This record gives sequence, structure tokens and C-alpha cells, in this order.
Amino acid sequence: MSHPILETRDLSVRFGGHVAVDRISCTFRTGELTAIVGPNGAGKTTYFNLISGQIAASAGSVVLNGRNITRMPVAQRTHLGIGRAFQLTNLFPNLNVLENVRLVIQSKAGRGFNMLSMASDHDDLTMPAEEIVERVRLTGHAHQPVSELSHGNQRKLEVALLIALDPLVYMFDEPTAGMSVDEAPVVLDLIAELKARKDRTILLVEHKMDVIRTLADRIIVLHNGALAADGEPAEVMASDVVRDAYMGRELEDG
Repeated sequence: MSHPILETRDLSVRFGGHVAVDRISCTFRTGELTAIVGPNGAGKTTYFNLISGQIAASAGSVVLNGRNITRMPVAQRTHLGIGRAFQLTNLFPNLNVLENVRLVIQSKAGRGFNMLSMASDHDDLTMPAEEIVERVRLTGHAHQPVSELSHGNQRKLEVALLIALDPLVYMFDEPTAGMSVDEAPVVLDLIAELKARKDRTILLVEHKMDVIRTLADRIIVLHNGALAADGEPAEVMASDVVRDAYMGRELEDG
């Protein structure tokens, strides 16, 4: 069995008297793509926020590669290998697409994260940046300021920046939301490519059941902040409890 790279242990958060995430314990392994599903308000994004560090846990822990990262800030978690797409979006909205991607590669290479040092001394980073921009089908927009991109192209750039960061754990929160029918397959194909490498862990919050059927190795279902189901896609989708209480008719309609 593959290496457990990420764990949440009785992870919980309260907002006043409301328990938004309730003692969720899960282990995520290298080479595995886990879809996180559930109705609106189930706690999916809050759970993501706890893992990536946007909000602090009230109880429990997050463990990355055997290291407790529960009290670490977002930047430190990112450095250690937690990558969430929106963390990097529009880093420098007035710079163009290629420059944004190159900045992430520059930082990953240990040369600092400084947009003032983007001259000829970093020319060797341009080619890998161009390759990533091409992968996400943004070559025609490479020199366009990020602030001028359409919503769909911004989502593609999110994926490009995450690929440039190359974390141990990729976190995608509804990556195709708001994208056109023509644009969405580009992002899904990129996620499939990452999965095919078998050397990274991918967490995917998604509502589209056809996407989940295609990509997921495993599904976990959240309901009222708690873990309601965890297993292989066919097993979870066949559960009457999950179908009736948590997924409604989506499983059939997707």
C-alpha cells in the first residue's frame, strides 16, 4: 500500500456554537485521488481550509509526511508541500501570465519570490514556464496581464501555478466551476495527467458526478461537518444512505 502522506486526526472547528467540521479522521496516500463530496453546507470547503491553513482548527490535528502542521501558517504549509490552487491566483495581477508562472518556478528553485528580479538572470526559468503555459492552453495569452483574463482562463492559470509549485498534495476546490463546456476538459485532463504520475496526492472537491466517476480512486462524503462515508467510488455511490441523505438524485443524473 502506498505511503500515507497526509492525515487529519479528529479535525474539528467551531464557529460560535456551530460545529462546521466535526472530528474528521482521514488518511490520504501518495498516488491516490480522493473526491470530497456532500450537499451544500456539508463542510467540504471548511475541511479544505483547515488542511491548507486558511482557518485554525478548534481541535484535532493535520499531519503532513509524519509532521504535525496544525499550527503552521499557510505559507509554511505551502513550503512543506500543501498546494491549493487559489492560494496562488493573481499573485501579481498586473504582470502577465508567463511572468506569474515564472515567479512560482523562481520561488520553487530557491531564488526568492521577488518580481523585481525577473531580468536576464532568470532566463533559464522562462522555458519551463512556457511549457507549463502551453500545457494549460494559455500560450495565446502568455503576455496578457492576469487582471484581463476571462474567468475560465484564470482557472487555467490557477492550475498552471499549482503545477509550477509541484506540491506533494494538490488541492482542487471545484476546479471547473464557472468554466465553459469547451474550457473545462483542459483542466480535467491536467488533473488526470497529475494523477497518472502516481507520485502525488490529489484532493478534489467536486459536484459533477461524471467527473468523480472518471477521476476518483476514492470518495469521502461529508454531511453536517462529519464524515458520512469513505470508500471506493462504486461502493460509496451504491450506498442507499449516501444516495438518499447526501447526494440526492445527482448520482443518477450525473
